[in-house]
Amino acid sequence: MKERTRILVVGGGYVGMYTALRLQQKLKPELGRGDVEIVVVTPDPYMTYQPFLPEAAAGSISPRHVVVPLRRVLDRCRVVIGEARTIDHAKRTATVATLATEEEGTGPDQIAYDELVLAPGSVSRTLPIPGLAEFAIGFKTVEEAIGLRNHVIEQMDIASSTRDPAIRDAALTFVFVGGGYAGVEALGELEDMARYASRYYHNVKADDMKWILVEASNRILPEVGEEMGKYTVTQLRRRNIDVRLETRLDSCTDRVAVLSDGARFPTRTVVWTAGVKPHPVLAATDLPLNERGRLKCTPQLTVDGTTHAWAAGDAAAVPDVTVPEPGGETAPNAQHAVRQAKVLGDNIAHSLRGESLETYSHKYVGSVASLGLHKGVAYVYGRKLKGYPAWFMHRVYHLSRVPTFNRKARVLAEWTLSGLFKREIVSLGSLEHPRAEFELAAGGKPPRDPKGSS
Repeated sequence: MKERTRILVVGGGYVGMYTALRLQQKLKPELGRGDVEIVVVTPDPYMTYQPFLPEAAAGSISPRHVVVPLRRVLDRCRVVIGEARTIDHAKRTATVATLATEEEGTGPDQIAYDELVLAPGSVSRTLPIPGLAEFAIGFKTVEEAIGLRNHVIEQMDIASSTRDPAIRDAALTFVFVGGGYAGVEALGELEDMARYASRYYHNVKADDMKWILVEASNRILPEVGEEMGKYTVTQLRRRNIDVRLETRLDSCTDRVAVLSDGARFPTRTVVWTAGVKPHPVLAATDLPLNERGRLKCTPQLTVDGTTHAWAAGDAAAVPDVTVPEPGGETAPNAQHAVRQAKVLGDNIAHSLRGESLETYSHKYVGSVASLGLHKGVAYVYGRKLKGYPAWFMHRVYHLSRVPTFNRKARVLAEWTLSGLFKREIVSLGSLEHPRAEFELAAGGKPPRDPKGSS
């Protein structure tokens, strides 16, 4: 091993955090001697456990317990808050813009490395739909989840106080685009929360609200199988949720959602969860990409055709060695990402020590999804579960997977307390503009939308 080997990890999500954590454990002697340095570049100082975002939006879990502070977990790594703009692997350098880059005026930093781990994750895949950028909100970050919760409760407040039927109808219409995990779980949890909150309004009833799920394909939740997908559609429709399959969002300008089937819904809420795409930084590297923009990788999680470059998770096209047909790839989901990170950390340690590399092999065991409190679907090891058992399995599985004992204990405590006490139904939309009231008191103009509603 050369003197002071620097391992650069780009990304602080599932793969980035778990890989760095594994490297801390495997390279503990080298880190102690100063032979190895691990640098993690991430835009946020925390890792978001995304399966808990719907429950955070519904108020079942505190937003603070959905995220894991990287500096606490990766105490033997150097965490740099910033974004990798370009990577020149031929020269082993990465161009990184930090929070201080603009104020310094000296341009982005150049970070040299010996081993590169690319784990930037993915971003929302959007389409050139009129009004989408101006009026829609995503559901990939904890900020979006809490903002959406505040927004839904705020719309109920607007509907309760207005005398205009058109404003009331638009405020109580919620359109979700995308029938995957994010869309279905977010819709299920928020509808459940809003239905509960409506009992505290004198003039807003659960039946007054319109919840619409738009999916371009002919099924939702494909990961849980066709039968469970049909069951989910049936259960959502029994809750008066309008599920529209083989339908697309054509426009959402002027706060009117126009669908491909000709339906028009005046609405102040459009939630976009229609898929993801690889992070843009991958296109700014000199590493090989496949036709979908993901890094071409080997079963050992090295970047194909290169040395000293590694990748896993959403950014990597990893061959699935468990299927008989050649050309298959592992799905870009958390189940594979966490397991790939473990093998990736081990293989980097093996490589530095001149040992043989391990092959990533994991057969997909199934999926679980929550549809609201005490409601869910699951397809695990060929067994199909629905209702309360599936919801319970969803909670048990994700509680076992959330990082650190600290977070496990806090989440379990919150679930226990939420079972004993009533839900919180408070909107804290002003958190998104904390200086609004002070600016107004100081003689300034308030923001156009001081409460953060879209």
